[in-house]
Amino acid sequence: MRILVFQHLAVEHPGIFRAFWNGAGHEWDAVELDADGIIPKLEPYDLLVVMGGPMDVWETGKHPWLLAEIAAIRRWVSELKRPYLGICLGHQLLAVAMGGRVGLMAAPEVGLAEVSLTPAGLADPLLAGFPPKVETFQWHGAEVVTLPKAAVVLASNAACQVQAMRVGPRAWGFQYHVEITPSTVAEWAAVPEYAASLEQALGAALARELGALVAARLPAFGAAAQRLNDNLFGILNTAL
Repeated sequence: MRILVFQHLAVEHPGIFRAFWNGAGHEWDAVELDADGIIPKLEPYDLLVVMGGPMDVWETGKHPWLLAEIAAIRRWVSELKRPYLGICLGHQLLAVAMGGRVGLMAAPEVGLAEVSLTPAGLADPLLAGFPPKVETFQWHGAEVVTLPKAAVVLASNAACQVQAMRVGPRAWGFQYHVEITPSTVAEWAAVPEYAASLEQALGAALARELGALVAARLPAFGAAAQRLNDNLFGILNTAL
């Protein structure tokens, strides 16, 4: 498989998925759009993966490259009809590209949180083998508030109604982070925008403890990421 990755921050990369892809012999190219990366021709790629970032989908004046990215996502899903995986900002960009709407949350959701799979989520092949309730790692202050017409909600919780969605047959978005590694919390806490939301959501004392709390759960998070990755490439291999 050839995988194209859109990044919006150097430290917000595909994380643990890099090891899975390299181990399976997949080729993948990362384009960091916030660092003047140029979107290549889409046709040579089999999968588009779009990561998170500190910017919001509506900040097109501050980050004009968002417009080209949204257009590329729309073309990928609507015209090329190829598989898409979006995480956090990538989830929100999918919603906007396909006609949905994203807005600010009343308060950011940062840290560990449980989400519940919907009936559609329990039936979705990408989430095969996952339990009805899943512990997740969160770091976001915006959310999908209006779904695209072709979307179904796959996971939800009280803080954010659209924790995961599928748009059409093969485009998935996850508001929570499935890609985290042992260095994620420390690297993201050094980003000013993320540090502010971390302290706002948890307070200074709990913010300092987040790294240790996540470290204890990394084996479970890694196993979940492996299952998601295996499910995804099982779907892709069946479609070929």
